[in-house]
Amino acid sequence: MNDQKRMITIKACGEERAFPAGTRYQEIADSFQEKIPYPILLVRRDGNELRELQKEADEDCSLEFLTLQDNAGRDTYQRSLCLMMLRAFSKVIHSGDTHIWIRFAVSNGLFCTMSGSDISLTQELLDQVLAEMKSLRDRAIPIEKTGMDTGDAISVFRRYRMEDKAKLFRYRMGSRTNVYSLDGYMDYFYGYMVSNTSLLQQFDLKLYEDGFVLLFPTAKNPDRLPAFAPVQKLFEVQNSSRLWGETLEIDTVGDLNDLITQGKTKDLILMQEALQEKKIADIAQEIADRRTVRIVLIAGPSSSGKTTFSHRLSIQLSCHGLKPHPLAMDDYFVNRVDTPRNPDGSYDYECLSAIDVEQFNKDLTGLLAGEEVKLPTYNFISGEREYKGKTLRLGEKDVLVVEGIHGLNDELSYKIPAENKYKIYISALTQLNIDEHNRIPTTDGRLLRRIVRDQRTRGHSARNTINMWWSVRKGEEQYIFPFQESADVMFNSALIYELAVLKTYALPVLYAVPKDCPEWEEAKRLLKFLDYFLPIPPDEIPKNSLVKEFIGGGTFDL
Repeated sequence: MNDQKRMITIKACGEERAFPAGTRYQEIADSFQEKIPYPILLVRRDGNELRELQKEADEDCSLEFLTLQDNAGRDTYQRSLCLMMLRAFSKVIHSGDTHIWIRFAVSNGLFCTMSGSDISLTQELLDQVLAEMKSLRDRAIPIEKTGMDTGDAISVFRRYRMEDKAKLFRYRMGSRTNVYSLDGYMDYFYGYMVSNTSLLQQFDLKLYEDGFVLLFPTAKNPDRLPAFAPVQKLFEVQNSSRLWGETLEIDTVGDLNDLITQGKTKDLILMQEALQEKKIADIAQEIADRRTVRIVLIAGPSSSGKTTFSHRLSIQLSCHGLKPHPLAMDDYFVNRVDTPRNPDGSYDYECLSAIDVEQFNKDLTGLLAGEEVKLPTYNFISGEREYKGKTLRLGEKDVLVVEGIHGLNDELSYKIPAENKYKIYISALTQLNIDEHNRIPTTDGRLLRRIVRDQRTRGHSARNTINMWWSVRKGEEQYIFPFQESADVMFNSALIYELAVLKTYALPVLYAVPKDCPEWEEAKRLLKFLDYFLPIPPDEIPKNSLVKEFIGGGTFDL
């Protein structure tokens, strides 16, 4: 029987429909679009396989339609929008020497820079590019994927003066490479694309600092653009890391791989570690100079290295004659019977109500008043707070160092005067790009850190960590990110070389994820991502490095 006449069954949205074998997913999505509130950008087949709409369905399957409200759909939208923007720039600026760099996330957009030409970056120029982007959108131009020999792809990249991509693919073992083309413009992107430009309805370009921001919709409001509201302190930390990488001429993974092959990683590691130590020392100096500070509050998202940072900060505080005392916020959990629950009935340990805020403030005010205070210990087995004779009285030089998710939220320490508090936000803000047009999300670095640490310290599989990651991220967005600008200082814990170190530890754990489970798609994506890096052995890493918190073998008892 001719394959075009063979019918397949598609299950979606609670229905079963028949289509000829070889029907594109785009056509299938169009037939179900009326049941989905926002444009369909991607499909998930049989629960664990992502498929672009350009692909064909050739067998019976169940489909989930992904939109801007889904992580994979949102990433696909942003990636495709970047391709359309780059095509628009190439049409407005007819100079092959002009390079557009897609750097990092800012507010609800991506911070980009322009280099390599005498053309000034102005809002007028951005408006011209924006008009061209809208023209591309309105023409509904297909985005096409082409597989080619990797050597041929390198030649194409060089012809387009994309030397960063040519350098990246020098280190890839795969013989084939997929490239995307749009309206005669060809580029490489790490991840999926939408089928055509008409699906990219909402976007804008705003001049900002020494670059510009490409704005796009959020999951909460997929049909409109949010106001541009940059987090200035966070931007400055990210941008300073970017400029440091430019100074060292290590902007991309290809640059890092070159350094590895040249045997120069030892100096890079020592420079990066020295820079972090200097920044920690500067923070300790500022705390010591503010003579009224008695409580240091440290908060940041998962796998930011908060524990190692607090140890290293305590050492630096000691160098200034202060006496730091760690205080675990987890010891102030309410008894498990009183812990709030999530809608599914599980305990919500991340909300502020899971902390006995009143007792926490009572103990802190007592300590500041010079009283001897009995400190609790939370028993995670019994789910109850216990008192085992641990007491503390603060002397003139004593400083409490408190690490916990709610540290930046003043509701946690509402009875403590502002002059007695010093708040630190810590996060791993990756400064390395895959290439000019493919950034590395900070969440990828943190997820890999957590996968490696969870397997080493808790025996958790990568599948388990990936499964829980969405919940972790939800807690961060609700309880940490809204308060990050209130920090007195921000600390970037990312190390420019760390992903090349984590690779060795992460690969076997990721390969252990079963291919028939929902977590495999994310494991596969991370495996592909790590394939860009040459490995760095951990031998040269100092024992007090933040990386040791995740791979083990460090100085501190974590």
